[in-house]
Amino acid sequence: MKKILAFGASNSSTSINKTFATFTAHQLKEETVTIADLNDYASPLYSVDLEKQSGIAKEAMKFYSLINANDAIIVSVAEYNGLHTSAFKNLWDWLSRIPMEKPMNIWGGKPMFLLSASPSRRPQNNVLQVSKEIFPHFGAKIVADFYLPSFNHFFKDGQIIEQSYKDKFLIQLEKFQTHLREEYI
Repeated sequence: MKKILAFGASNSSTSINKTFATFTAHQLKEETVTIADLNDYASPLYSVDLEKQSGIAKEAMKFYSLINANDAIIVSVAEYNGLHTSAFKNLWDWLSRIPMEKPMNIWGGKPMFLLSASPSRRPQNNVLQVSKEIFPHFGAKIVADFYLPSFNHFFKDGQIIEQSYKDKFLIQLEKFQTHLREEYI
């Protein structure tokens, strides 16, 4: 049984991306899932001066330990003004400063299901594209990705109700699960 970390990359109490990451994690079969809330890892605003004065934020170290304690990651990135939320970016900045065997290997080469949900009807999501481009430079092994636009219309009662998006999601979910099965045989 694999251990999966899932979280929405937002600190909003009503985050649709946290809802979507949680939903996705609960679709996995035979896996142990940990749902993280970024609010539990809130760190002071990163600065070099603060790092020199106080060291790495304890909350960032706890989140890094959580990443390392799991076999794979599900993250649903939220888009604010076209990029990551400030809460997630700040945590990421702290994580990138932790001394690691391989520098800036935040995600530890772990398989990742990269998601994003948006209330917008736009068929593209900038933060998902940006994440697909840069996460691998920080040790992510993205094996599946999916974007759900118009979340408030296409996701009801804990389910994707728009059939074409549901079908696309299920293909990516199966891709992720297959990878987990094959990697850990």
